[in-house]
Amino acid sequence: MNFELPDDLKDLRRHVRDFARERIAPVAAGLDAEPRFPRATLAEMGRMGLMGVSTPEAYGGSGLGTLAFTVAVEEISAADAAHGTLMAVTNGLPQKMLVAYGSEEQKRAYLPQLASGAWFGAFCLSETQAGSDAAAMRTRATAVPGGYRLHGTKAWVTGGGEADLYLVLAVGDPEAGARGISAFLVPRDTAGLSFGAPERKMGQHAAVTTTVTLDDVFVPEDHRLGDEGEGFVMAMASLDGGRIGIAAQSVGIGRAAFEAARDYADEREAFGRSIRAFQGVGFPLADMVTRLEAARLLTQKAAWAMDRGFRVTQEASMAKLFASETAGFVTDAALQVFGGAGYTRDHPVERYLRDARVTRIYEGTSEIQRMVITRQIYRDRERGGRP
Repeated sequence: MNFELPDDLKDLRRHVRDFARERIAPVAAGLDAEPRFPRATLAEMGRMGLMGVSTPEAYGGSGLGTLAFTVAVEEISAADAAHGTLMAVTNGLPQKMLVAYGSEEQKRAYLPQLASGAWFGAFCLSETQAGSDAAAMRTRATAVPGGYRLHGTKAWVTGGGEADLYLVLAVGDPEAGARGISAFLVPRDTAGLSFGAPERKMGQHAAVTTTVTLDDVFVPEDHRLGDEGEGFVMAMASLDGGRIGIAAQSVGIGRAAFEAARDYADEREAFGRSIRAFQGVGFPLADMVTRLEAARLLTQKAAWAMDRGFRVTQEASMAKLFASETAGFVTDAALQVFGGAGYTRDHPVERYLRDARVTRIYEGTSEIQRMVITRQIYRDRERGGRP
C-alpha cells in the first residue's frame, strides 16, 4: 500500500498552498469582520482550475478527480474556511449532478461557465422545516404547458443572491414522497426568483447564505435535470462527493488551528521556558496532530476509492463524521493553548473555532452520518461482511 500522493498532486498542493497563503489568508480576517462575497479571489481560483476540479476537461473542467479536489480544498480551507465552502459548493452538486445526469445540451450550456469560475452554482434543497428530513420539502413544481411553475422558499442557500445558477429540488407529486421530487436548473435572472437578506451566522461569513424564494417561477421542460421524480434520488446519490469535500475542508480548518497553536506554544514562555515543554500543552498538541492525520487518511481513502468507481457511501460518511468532529476538537484545543489571548480577535484561532462548527451540520449532520454508517454495517453483514 502506498499512502504517498503522486508527484502531480504534490505539485498541485504546493501551488494551491502558495496561492492560498498569498491571496486568501491576508483577506480572511477582513471578510470575517465585514462579510462580502469574495468574487475577486473566486475568479482567480477559477483561472487556476479550482472551481471545476473534477469536471471533465471536455466541459471546461480540470478533470483531476476527487483526490485532487480534497488536496485543493484542504489548502484553500486552511487559509479561509469560507472560500473552502464556496469552492466545495460550486464544485459539488451543481456540477456533479450535471455531469452525471445532465443532457448534452445542459452540460455544454452550464458546465464551462461553472468550471471556469465565470459563474457560481448553488444547490437549493433544505427548507426551514425540512433539513435532515429533506423529503419533507414543500416547494412545489406544477406541470404546465412547456414546463413547470415553481413555488416555495429554500433556506440556507450558500451563495444565495450571488450565484448565477440554482439547482432547485421541488415536489411534483406530494403523494409519491421522495419519488415525487424533481430537480430544476434555474438561472439567477429568472422572473419570480428572489433572495432574502444574508443570514447572520456564527462563522464563515463570506460564504454568504440566504433564503431563495420561487414565486410562480416558470422553468422550461428542458431545464429539468434528469427524469421527472428522480431529483431526490440523484441528489442523495451525489452526496458522497460533497461529504468528502467537507471532510477535506474540516482537515484544512483543523490544520490551520493546529499550526497556530504549535507555533504559539513554541514562542510563548511561562516559568522560564516555552509552554510546549509542559504536558498540559504538549499532550493536546500530540492529540491534535494525531487526529488530523487520521482524518486526512480517511478522507483521502474515500476520495481514492471514488476515483476508482467504488461506491463510497460509508467511507464518505466516516470521513465526514470523523474529520468534522476532529475540526471541532482541534480548534477548541488550539484556543485553549492560547488561553485568554485565543479568546480575542488578536489571533485567528477564535475564527477557526467558529468556522469549524458548521462542518458538523451541513452536508448531513454528524447524527445523520452515524445513521448512514449504522445502516451500512447491517447491509454489509447481510452481504457477508466488508472485504
